[in-house]
Amino acid sequence: MRKPRLVDPRICSIDAALKVIGEKWALLAIRELTFGSAKFDEIVKNTGAPRDVLAARLKALESHGVIAKEKYENRPVRYQYRLSESGTQLFAILHAIRDWGDRFVRDDPENVVVFRHSCGAVLHPKFVCSDCGEELKAGSVHSERDIHRSDLEV
Repeated sequence: MRKPRLVDPRICSIDAALKVIGEKWALLAIRELTFGSAKFDEIVKNTGAPRDVLAARLKALESHGVIAKEKYENRPVRYQYRLSESGTQLFAILHAIRDWGDRFVRDDPENVVVFRHSCGAVLHPKFVCSDCGEELKAGSVHSERDIHRSDLEV
C-alpha cells in the first residue's frame, strides 16, 4: 500500500503574487491599462473577456491596490481605470512574458507585433541585478531562507 504524499508547499512571494495577478483576464486587463485603454468597454473589446468576469477581476485588482477606479461621467455613472504604483511595476514583467511568448510560443511570426524601446531597438527585456548589473539567470539566484508551511505550524 502506498503512503499518501505529504503536502508541504514552499512559502513564496510568487505564489502570493499569482493569487492576485495570475489569472488570464487579470493579466490581460493590466496589459490593456499599460497600453492606455482605461475604459471598461475598451478593455472588454481588446481582451475578449466576458463582461461579468472582467468586472470581477477589475474589482479584485482594485481591492489589492494594483489598479484604481476613477469616475469620469456622472449620468450614467461610468468609471475608468488606471494602474496604481504597484500596477506600474508589472510593466517590465508583462513585457518579459510577451517577449517569451513571441520567442517560444507563437507559431505565426507574421502576426507578432514588434515593440521598440525609446532608443529605437527592438525590445527584448532583460532582468539584471540592481547592484552588480549581471543578468539574472536560472542558477544565479539563491534564497537565504527556505520556508515551508510546516515550518509555520505551531
